[in-house]
Amino acid sequence: MMNILIIQTAFIGDVILATPLIEKLHQTYPEATIDFLLRRGNEGLLHGHPYLRRIIIWDKKQDKYASLIKIIKGIRSEHYDYVINLQRFLTTGIITVLSAGKHKIGFSKNPLSVFFTKRFPHFINAKVSDLHEVDRNLSLISDLVENTGRVNPRLYPNDEDFKKIITDGAYVTIAPTSVWFTKQYPLNKWINVINIINPEYTVYLLGGKSDVAACEWIKQQSTHSKVIVLAGQLDFLASAALMKNAVMNYVNDSAPMHLASATNAPVTAIFCSTIPAFGFGPLSENSRIIETSEQLSCRPCGLHGYKACPLKHFKCADIPAERIVG
Repeated sequence: MMNILIIQTAFIGDVILATPLIEKLHQTYPEATIDFLLRRGNEGLLHGHPYLRRIIIWDKKQDKYASLIKIIKGIRSEHYDYVINLQRFLTTGIITVLSAGKHKIGFSKNPLSVFFTKRFPHFINAKVSDLHEVDRNLSLISDLVENTGRVNPRLYPNDEDFKKIITDGAYVTIAPTSVWFTKQYPLNKWINVINIINPEYTVYLLGGKSDVAACEWIKQQSTHSKVIVLAGQLDFLASAALMKNAVMNYVNDSAPMHLASATNAPVTAIFCSTIPAFGFGPLSENSRIIETSEQLSCRPCGLHGYKACPLKHFKCADIPAERIVG
């Protein structure tokens, strides 16, 4: 029986965009055991996943290197047939090389990929708009599966996750924040969006604990009568469950967009400094992309966004609320 390890120790969205490998490998090898290595804090995304045997958690913040040594020892004891590394950085390269896996697969951008059994290119080109990060990730298993077509990300909220959500009538969700300022539609502009949303809809504001203050401020400034702050109250899968049944989910180019893709939830994604052509856009059947209509020579200014606009004008966020609500 085949024994497989998938490695993705980056951020929330990266883990979600790795889930198509789980789906595709299970489709092809239903008897295989699949384990997943991720960073502490992201394990809730894959809680109860029906196709995973085990989630291996690496704590990068506490005793990082002692934890790393322990994880490598544990991985070596599993004698994996395939170790598939989706990350392109040194530490996961070390894990892969020392894994004792029979086949070590990853991207050629990884500094230690020369020691992998097989490596694949990872291209991000702003001029190529039809290549999604999901496609780049799936290329790593192109030699293992017969059907190389795209499989969308998927998470598995269960009945308990849906029970955590108490809603009254139709609703929309808004995830107004982002780790990167230039990826975030400005908070004051979100107020304009909320104020023109159908007053019959409840508006739920989503985010983590660090987003509570921003969401409370937006609520206080809004004139909409049915705004509820859920930031900091829901875990990943409960948030995904809420988004799944929303009339619409309004998000930045950030993790909540990928949560929507993973439950095929309706989504309107706003791109400010980044662009969909990088390959990280929404994949839901009902998805809209909103970006500035002005041709800006400075856009995109970077792949991941910045803490502030490099040119100090942030014109890429000059998007009327009416365009977003539609």
